This record gives sequence, C-alpha cells and structure tokens, in this order.
Amino acid sequence: MNKVYSAATTGLDAELIEVEADLSSGLRFFSIVGLPDKSVEESKERIAAAIKNSGAEPPHKQNKRVIINLAPADLRKEGSGYDLPIALSFLLSSEQIKFDAEDKIFVGELALNGEVRRVNGVLPICLAAKEKGIKNVFVPKSNSNEARLVKDINVYPVESLAELIGFLENRLEIKPLEPFDENFLEGFETAFPSTVDMAYIKGQENAKRALEIAASGNHNIIMTGPPGSGKTLLAKAIPTILPKMTWNEVLEVTKIYSVSGKLSHKKPFIHQRPFRSPHHSASEASMIGGGGFARPGEITLAHRGVLFIDEFPEIHRDVLESLRQPLEDGVIHISRAKASYSFPARFILVAAMNPCPCGYYGDPEKQCTCNQQQINKYQHRISGPIMDRIDLYVEVPHVKYEKLTNDSVEGSSEEIRQRVEKARKIQLERFKDDDIVTNSEMNIPLVKKHCQTDAQGEMLLKNAVNNLHMSARGYHRILKLARTIADLADSPNITHIHIAEALQYRPKMEV
Repeated sequence: MNKVYSAATTGLDAELIEVEADLSSGLRFFSIVGLPDKSVEESKERIAAAIKNSGAEPPHKQNKRVIINLAPADLRKEGSGYDLPIALSFLLSSEQIKFDAEDKIFVGELALNGEVRRVNGVLPICLAAKEKGIKNVFVPKSNSNEARLVKDINVYPVESLAELIGFLENRLEIKPLEPFDENFLEGFETAFPSTVDMAYIKGQENAKRALEIAASGNHNIIMTGPPGSGKTLLAKAIPTILPKMTWNEVLEVTKIYSVSGKLSHKKPFIHQRPFRSPHHSASEASMIGGGGFARPGEITLAHRGVLFIDEFPEIHRDVLESLRQPLEDGVIHISRAKASYSFPARFILVAAMNPCPCGYYGDPEKQCTCNQQQINKYQHRISGPIMDRIDLYVEVPHVKYEKLTNDSVEGSSEEIRQRVEKARKIQLERFKDDDIVTNSEMNIPLVKKHCQTDAQGEMLLKNAVNNLHMSARGYHRILKLARTIADLADSPNITHIHIAEALQYRPKMEV
C-alpha cells in the first residue's frame, strides 16, 4: 500500500488528504472510498483512460482488486482535483513507477488523453502546504500563476500525467516557478478602470462628497432619490475612487475567487477591487453563501470591494435581515449539520432606493401619486437594525438642465482617488498594530482611543443623541465617520466641524 498527498478545500481553507491505494488478488474491482462525491466516483473512468494513454497499464488490465482510500474518511471529498493523486497512488502500488511521495502535494483533473486540467481552490491548497511545511506542490499549468502568489514553496506546473511521471523518475525536468513578490502588482493597473469617471457626472456634489468619505473609511452608504437622478451611475463610479489593493488584500480576495471557481488562465488572480451587483431578487443562499458545500455568496465575493444593491426595499425581507451580521462584524458564519464555515465580508454597501413606490415623494418638480400608507409601507420594508448599520444617507435630486449642459470638468475619479488613498495611508499607520485597516472596523476601545473631539463637538453629539434618539451604535458610527472626515482634511484631531458634517449624513429621524 502506498500513500500520496493531496488536499481538500473546506470553506476558504484546505486540509491535507492522504490518498492510499491497495491492490490485492481477486476479481477485477476498482473502488474509491472515503466519503467521495459523484465527481470523485466518476473519476475512475477518467483515471483509467489517462493512465492507458500515458503509456502505463490501467487498473482493469491488472485483474486486481483496487481500493483507493481518501483519508480522513469523515471529510467530504468533492471535485475533480483528486484525479492526479489517485492515478499516482495506483501506479506506485502497482509498481509501475517509483518515487518518494513525502513532502509533495498533487492536485489536478485528468483528461482522457492524460493532460492535466485546472481545478478550483489551488491558492488555499498552496497556503495550507506552506503552513504544514510541505515544500513541493504540483498543480495544473493553467493554475500555476495563481499558485505563484505563495512564497517559500516550490510550485511545479504540470501539463500531463506522462510528463509528471517522467519528472518523478528523473527522466524529465520541470522547473519550479519563481514566486511573485509584492512588487509584481506594479506591473498591473490595480485601480478599477474608469469606465464611469466621476468627472462625467454633472452636479450631485453632495453625493460625490459622501461617496469619497465612504471610500476613504469603508463606510456603508444609501442613496435615495427619484428615478433617473443618477443613483446607479454614482454607484458604478465608486470603484474608480477606491484605493489600489495591497498585497494582503490581493491574497485575501484571490483566495475567495479561487474557491468559488471564478479565476481563469487569463485572470489568475484578483488585482482590482471587486464590484458585485446582485439583482434584488437574489436568494439568501446566493447573497450570504451556503448550499450543500457552503460556497461564498455575493457579500464574500465583494470582500474588500463594493456590494451595490439597487432597488434596496425590493429585496426579500429574509435576505435583507441576513445582512445584519456581516454589516456589523465584517464576517458571515454559516452553520450546517456537519460543519460550520466563516467567510470574510468586509465590503462597502452601496444601496439605492426610491423614496416611494412611484419614486417622486418629496420631489419639488413632479407630484407623488402615492398615499401616505403606501409610502410608509414602502419605506418600512427596510428594518431599523439594517438602517442603523448604514453610515451615510444621501439624497440624490434631479439635476437641473443648466448643470447637465455645463462644459466645465468637475473632479475626476483620479483626483478623488488620490485623496482617498492619502486618507487610507493615515488609517494604515494608525492601525498598524490592531489588525484592521479602516476606520469603520474600529471596535469601542479603539473608538475611545482615536475619536476624541473638542468641547463643541461633544455638545453637538449630546444634542444629536438626545434629539434624534440615536442608538449607541449610531453614536459610535458618527465618531468613526467623523474620524474619516478628519483624515480627509489631514487633521490629527476631530473637531466640531467634522462632527457637524458627519451628523448631516444621518437621517432626520433615527430609526
């Protein structure tokens, strides 16, 4: 019996899998045990054809009982990435090849002709190998750039089973890839392409300012206004003002997309901040993640980027309420009967909504056709706890003709992004010892430490808490928002001016 190592992804992490093969006399038989799913069970035919077309003798020619065990047996195995290690384990046990399987991890799907195809989850597998001290990882060539993000391991790109056998028997050479260093991002445009530049959006100065603050401190924002006022256009422009991704953020987000199967040979890693825009009819599982094997949902795919939800009140109530935990904690915990998973969800929520069903409540130019009961029912589709987790409330009115036809160029996305990046650098320095990166992530002790204000600011806050019936959460969110406004002004201290601006983005009546 021989043992070859592979790995299985569980959530966003990976666990080591031992692939054991046992051959014994008896009627011809080939079985895979160890809690495999359908795709693993079907691999028997692929593996047999790949071994035959690679010049070796497949299991059905051996007239043996072949048992493949994937250990640990209580961990569900899914996907086609076990094809390669199963084939090697069989070839070792049948003494058709000889090599030292220690300190090596193999992963890859086999084509019928023996080629090795790409699989999902290679990045977390490489990270797990590094953590467990395994130096050599053999991955499909089309996954190799993804694997090069991990340092201190040897990544070998494999094109075919025959090539790998030749290398393991010292007949062929496969050179390990040079890992990417942190400077490799300089060769890519890590900022979001300016398909919708802020300079193209006329008017809406208040909304643009609010978006700049939201981008600087990773604050949630909701825009309300009549149809056609520019809410969606403003939301689509916010990725263009977000700061470039850091090395750690690239690793975080690429890991998510690797497990989700959203990487490709042309796009082996994520170097631009995600922008996710699910339809308002999205289900709870697609939004927060879940399913039989608990895959990341939209909120996790938006990690370190933007989650834009248009027609916010039209989302199903259960889906909307499921956003409470990730909006507060930046993480979503999913519990299933056999396992629990935690997915990161630190995103900027950008929501857009009409003020009423017809869309013209409060519009000075077009009369609203809704009665008060309809308006109240529509607005109360968003619960108080959800509204309390949003930092900026912005009205987006219709733009006057004079502004639409004005040829003057207003602030471009690049200009705004430079200010945002400056504010983010201040926050990175402030929180270098606290394992967070933005003001919105501060807990209460950090708020008390970094969000002291002057006497006038304290008076403003006291009046706001008493008159607006502000919750404790709302109070701390005002302080975080004021800290971001002060950072944009390059002010080391929060003054009453920053508190006043932060308060203007709260609704007139707290929920």
